[in-house]
Amino acid sequence: KVWVATPLSRDHKPDDEDEYQRIIQRNGRVEPFREPNGDPIGPARVWLRNENIPGLAMSRSFGDRVAASVGVIPEPEIYETSLNEDDKFIILASDGVWEFLPNDKVVEMVAHYWVNNDPEGAAERLVRESVALWQQE
Repeated sequence: KVWVATPLSRDHKPDDEDEYQRIIQRNGRVEPFREPNGDPIGPARVWLRNENIPGLAMSRSFGDRVAASVGVIPEPEIYETSLNEDDKFIILASDGVWEFLPNDKVVEMVAHYWVNNDPEGAAERLVRESVALWQQE
């Protein structure tokens, strides 16, 4: 069987052009954390213009008033699709999974567990794989 991954959302990163523009217009700053010598570390983050807070590595979130003050918004971006008989499962996961595992790899891993009616096994595998990749970073 050929499995096809269909993304139903996208990650909202501060350095995506549309997200970046909104943050800059709201007097935020987008850049990675920096070592004391100025070398960048890690992903682009959202900062206040003149302070190194909040340092959020995403551009959409809810409940963070400091980040909201510089354009981090809670509104989701939703893709709509119709399900049909060929669709077998939907994977809901946090950025902790999607940051490290591409859609097609996730579907490939989960398909084995779907065939064996083992959703808990699929969830455990996704967590195990994404944590292992995170620890390598």
